Amino acid sequence: MGSVEVFEHTADLGLRIAAESLDDLFRTAAEALFNVITADRSTIEPRESEAVDLRADSPETLLVDWLNELIFRVEVRHRFYGRFDVKVADDGRSLSATIAGEPIDPDRHVFNNEVKAATYHGLFVKKEADGWAAEVIVDI
Repeated sequence: MGSVEVFEHTADLGLRIAAESLDDLFRTAAEALFNVITADRSTIEPRESEAVDLRADSPETLLVDWLNELIFRVEVRHRFYGRFDVKVADDGRSLSATIAGEPIDPDRHVFNNEVKAATYHGLFVKKEADGWAAEVIVDI
């Protein structure tokens, strides 16, 4: 299972992610995003599933696109997501995922931060000896 460290960056937040595989890296990044957006991600019930398919020119671009797709769905569909089953292609340029969540319920869900977008500033995704690492800054 992957790990994440949140760090301050001016008016933004950075996510430093470590994982055993690309699949785990992208899943962990999504969980980290919702840990930033919500005060308690455990209150999100995986009631309904949605498919997500993305393609990009690089693993870095795919990570930004992935997080921005999730942010978009929060804003447009008014939903929170708590489960992420992600399969990333070996070259890191496409993913297929099933995300599960529910409509935002103000009686149970508390916003922690409004995340506007994942950014390219300081972005990296790299293979390391013991797995994968990434760093991405989100604009709040």
